[in-house]
Amino acid sequence: MFSKKGFSLVELMIVVAIIGILAAIAIPNFMEMQYKAKRAEAPGNVDGIKTAEMAYDAAFDQYVTLAANPASIPGKAPVTWGAPADYDIVGWTPDGKVRGQYQAVNVLNDVTVTGIIDVDGDGTSATYTATTSINAVQNTANSVY
Repeated sequence: MFSKKGFSLVELMIVVAIIGILAAIAIPNFMEMQYKAKRAEAPGNVDGIKTAEMAYDAAFDQYVTLAANPASIPGKAPVTWGAPADYDIVGWTPDGKVRGQYQAVNVLNDVTVTGIIDVDGDGTSATYTATTSINAVQNTANSVY
């Protein structure tokens, strides 16, 4: 008597095909979740700058225009935050490197803070803005990273 142990070639091919289909579905979703997580830096930083501007206004009755920092939109890799004096005036600096470009503009005694971020490096940027009365709002589609 012969003892049959193991799997047939057909059974193994079916399992490999199922794993391939699951991987084809999971990998794009995984990449999208990574981009969303990296993009989540922007609204927090925009709201942080807005709060610092409001605190400065409460103390000195004016908002400060903050130049765009870093000078260009970083892209895929995070960059070191420069040490501009105007951000130090309002008392805001990020923790570590940043993936977006931030600035604040004083318009008619109201501040508009903007954050621009491009975490997938495709040249299209997600933009967030906040004013003294509105928390950070994404101005681009959810599919823009």
